[in-house]
This record gives sequence, C-alpha cells and structure tokens, in this order.
Amino acid sequence: MNLDAPRVLVLNAAYEVLGLASVKRGVLLVLSGTAEMLEESGEHLHTPSTRIPVPSVIRLRRMVRRPRTQVALNRRNILRRDRYTCQYCGRQGGELTVDHVLPKSRGGRSTWENLVTACRACNLKKGGRTPEEAGMRLLRPPQAPRLPLFLADFKEVPEAWRPYLGL
Repeated sequence: MNLDAPRVLVLNAAYEVLGLASVKRGVLLVLSGTAEMLEESGEHLHTPSTRIPVPSVIRLRRMVRRPRTQVALNRRNILRRDRYTCQYCGRQGGELTVDHVLPKSRGGRSTWENLVTACRACNLKKGGRTPEEAGMRLLRPPQAPRLPLFLADFKEVPEAWRPYLGL
C-alpha cells in the first residue's frame, strides 16, 4: 500500500468535503485526535504490537472555514472535467486540445459552458464552425463542474465516499 497516495476523503466538522489526504496523513490525524474516522477502508497498518485500521473517510473535529471558491478555469481542469476524453469522438488520451464550442472568432467566450476537450483530428475537422455546422455532436454538453475535480482522477469513486459527496 502506498502511504503517500491520496486515498482518504477529508470532511470538516460540518461534513463538507475539504479534499483528499494521504493514508499517512489520515492515520496521523485520527491518532492525534484531530479527526475522527467515519469509514474504514478495510485495510490495516501493522506495527510490531498493534493493527491500525486505515480510514477511508475522516471528519475534522474542529471547523475549518474555507471560502467557497470557484474551480479555476484552465486547460488542466477542463481535461480533468472531461476525463481526458475527446467530447466529439470519445477518444481517450493522446494529444488532446481545448476547443471553443462557439468559436472565439464568432464571439465565443472562454467559459466552462463553451470549452471542451477535443483530440487534434476533431479540433481540425471542426475548425472555426459550430459542432452543428461541422456535422459533429458533443458527447456531453459542457458545464461547470459540480463535484470536486480531484474525483476526476478516480476511475471509480469509492463506495464509502458516495454518501458524503451526495452521489
């Protein structure tokens, strides 16, 4: 087990999602009394004299106030939102670009609702046209992310996290 992998969901005292912590950090927060374990992962760390359960979800005992900020609109986050998949043909990985659904030359703005991930071939095929004009369909309409984008890196969200994420 990689102790530095981000595999522990961290909630504040009001059960709001704060982010992910490494296994090592999650265990230390629980052992120090800073956090309580809400869900176990089913795995254990072994010391010479004890077995320590590895948490899957922890809740901080004190409220941590974080201002609600919007997710930064940048290339990396658009790729993460679209799960590194071309929104026109469904191809994953490879050389991906960011495409304006309504081209900038026609007044299209750089917003969550107008930017999608596209492979080079689809981006070239679409050119300065709208998808309808190019005879192409979007797999999903683009929208601002409603879940934390760190979840996009998980192929499948752990079952223990679902109640806390509203899934």
